Parts: sequence; structure tokens; C-alpha cells
Amino acid sequence: MEDYRRLLLANRMWAKDKLEVDEQYFDGLARGQSPDFLWLGCSDSRVPPDEITGTSPGDIFVHRNIANVVSFTDFNFLSVLEYAVETLKVKHIIVCGHYGCGGVHAALGSSKPGSFLSKWLYNLKAIYKIHKSEIDLHTHERQRWDRLVELNVMEQVQNLARTSIVQRAWEIDQRPALLGWVFNLHDGQLRELVEVQPGTWEDDVYRFEL
Repeated sequence: MEDYRRLLLANRMWAKDKLEVDEQYFDGLARGQSPDFLWLGCSDSRVPPDEITGTSPGDIFVHRNIANVVSFTDFNFLSVLEYAVETLKVKHIIVCGHYGCGGVHAALGSSKPGSFLSKWLYNLKAIYKIHKSEIDLHTHERQRWDRLVELNVMEQVQNLARTSIVQRAWEIDQRPALLGWVFNLHDGQLRELVEVQPGTWEDDVYRFEL
């Protein structure tokens, strides 16, 4: 059987199982969505947000990219953020990284000239530069890698707080809360790294006059 055919067969089985439990299941999905969460995660195939959180379709609005970067120049990301915050009215935004992230590891080393990936990971290299003295205290490569994964998550949470989209929602609705998590591939556990409540400012220099 072709690999892609296996996916189609699994879909048929999944749909059948859902209907056996609840005949109206897909009617509910078709009526719309009102998720409480926006998930900003890594594209890594080993970190599926619904599976590792035990949630169902409709519970989490999702955006994923390499190394879970909050980019101020990525219109795709900004469109997702705007829609989630202003239309779906999500209550929480979760930035979730994971140990063993290949993108973060790439940011620790040299990049190939002209590579799209190297351009994408420029912000991670900047994070490494800022925290280099701390990261380089670790003698083992894996420890340095893991620490940059954590620092990246925390920095991306702060980047969310620096967007006018989030600041406007804080001003009007006192939401969403911003959460930074990291997923451990070795034990399947999520670890909380940081939580930023609405209106919590890192530095007024990033604050918009709304």
C-alpha cells in the first residue's frame, strides 16, 4: 500500500469511530469553532498539539513554524494571531517549544549562505548572542541546546507581548494570558516556563499608545 493511501484509510476509520460514539459529531464541527487557546508551536512532526494535550478538534487554534518563532515580519503568523485574538477571542496563547528542536540546534552553529532556514533562524541567533555567557557555561552540547530551547520560548512569549494585536486585547478585554511551555520528547511531559498575565510589561519601550 502506498504511504499516502495509509493516511486516507486511517481517516476513514477515524471518522467511522467518531460517528459510532456520537452520530452528531461532525454536525457540531461544521457549526463553527470557539477555541480558548492559540497554540504557537514548532513544525516538528513529533509534537502534535492536540495529541500531547489530549484535546479535540475545535479546542485549539494552531500556528506552527520551525522553532516556534514569533516573527514581526511574517504576515502568515500575524494574520493567525490577529484572527485568533480579535475574532475568536482566545483566552490563552501558548508558545510551545521542545527539547531536541533541530531549528534551535542549527542556530547554535554556522549557517549555509543563501539558506532560507538561516534567514528564518536569525532571531534565534540573536537570542543566543544575548545569552551566550550563560549558555556557554554548560560544558555539554545537549545542555547548551536545551537551554537555548527554553530561552527561545521565553523570548517568543515576550515578543507576543510586544505586538499591537495583543496589547489592544489587553487594553480592551484584559486577555489573553501568554504562556511559555516546553515539551520533552523523552517522557512526553509539558513543562511550564513562563506566564505573562494581561497588562504585564517587560519594558515600556515596546508599549504602543492605543
